[in-house]
Amino acid sequence: MRALANVLELQEYKIAKHREVVELAVYSAVCFLLPFLLGHPQLVVGTVVNAALILSALNLPKHKVLPAVILPSLGVISRGLVFGPFTHLLIITMPFIWLGNYVLILTIKYLYLAKRSNKFLAICIAIMLKVAIIYLAAILLINSGVLPKIFATSMGLTQIYTAVLGALLALSVNKLIKSNAK
Repeated sequence: MRALANVLELQEYKIAKHREVVELAVYSAVCFLLPFLLGHPQLVVGTVVNAALILSALNLPKHKVLPAVILPSLGVISRGLVFGPFTHLLIITMPFIWLGNYVLILTIKYLYLAKRSNKFLAICIAIMLKVAIIYLAAILLINSGVLPKIFATSMGLTQIYTAVLGALLALSVNKLIKSNAK
């Protein structure tokens, strides 16, 4: 457990505590408010939320990544419109979405920041793990009759698109953040 805490502490570059708080507030606001206020299209909302997740992984230590993990689903639930009559079913998938988001962050921190693997490779592996967790859970729930088939696309292919686009956005934004941090 200590090793996990050490990995979660890692940041791509050190920033002042007040900057950490600002970034935490911005990423948290984006993760909750974008799904809550905008809701659709999933491609736009998911891309920006995935960017916030990846930026959290790169820039924030320990527990400060948790709002990015949890808040997007809570924003969707609060809005109550994303899946129309199926929104209540999203509650069933929330633990898997949270796990997928957490694994995305942890994998980036572990592979890129702890093991010093190639950043792009680390992010690609993290995306694959996140999508695998969310999609496999959705397929199991669909096959057991708990979820309708409409969830297969939004929890599979759309997750890949939004995570890849989010990674590209996050890397661009992070480049700007790093250049302004100096």
